[in-house]
Amino acid sequence: MKRLFNKSHAPINLDAGILIVRVAISILMLMHGMPKLMKFFADEPIAFANFLGMGPGLSLTLAVFAEVVCSIFLILGFATRPVLIPLITTMAVAVFHIHGEDPFAVKEKAIIFLLIYIFLFFTGSGKYSLDRIVRKKAVLLDN
Repeated sequence: MKRLFNKSHAPINLDAGILIVRVAISILMLMHGMPKLMKFFADEPIAFANFLGMGPGLSLTLAVFAEVVCSIFLILGFATRPVLIPLITTMAVAVFHIHGEDPFAVKEKAIIFLLIYIFLFFTGSGKYSLDRIVRKKAVLLDN
C-alpha cells in the first residue's frame, strides 16, 4: 500500500511510462494512418484535404509521412523530438483547420493525440529507446 502512494518519481517508473505512452500512441496513429497510405494504391483519384493550396496529393503525402513513418520512428524511440514535429503539426492542422468548425466530440481524438505528442516532445524518448543507445555511443566516441 505504501508503494501505491509513493511520491517518488523514480526513473524506472518515468521511463517505463514514457515507453508505454510512446508505443501505444504510435500504434494507434499507425492504425489511423494506414488507410491513408492505402489511398496511394487505390484506383480512385486522391480525395483529401487541400491544406494551404498544396493540393490533395501533397497534403495526403505529408499526412502519411507523419502518421506512418514518424509513428514507426516514435515506436523505436529514434529521432524522437524531430519526428514529433510533423506529428504535432499534422494534429494541429486536424484540430484547428480540418475539424476547426466541428463540434468538440469530432475533434477530441486529434486533440488527445496532439496533447500526448506535446508531452512526449518535452519528456523525450526516455531510457528505453534508440535515442539513448545513439547518445551513449556518441559519448563513447567523444572520449
